[in-house]
Amino acid sequence: MRKVGKIMLAAALAALSPSPVFACAACYGGKTNDPLAHGMNAGIFTLLGIVVLMLSSIATFFVVLIRREAATQAKKLAEENLSGAEI
Repeated sequence: MRKVGKIMLAAALAALSPSPVFACAACYGGKTNDPLAHGMNAGIFTLLGIVVLMLSSIATFFVVLIRREAATQAKKLAEENLSGAEI
């Protein structure tokens, strides 16, 4: 049991020890006019556009559902008022 504990402690220390962090090939150097940077920005904006499109579509769907329910309730209330007036 002690041997497993020592191995776990050594693994934890190895995992938590600081190591140098290197930037990826797209970020290294900070060249903003690089074609790779333009492509990465285009990809980010494309994905952002898709997320905005999907969220706005979902919000529009719920707005349409709420409006249909309100119209159905108004029609039902109007029919009840008309049937009450005829009696």
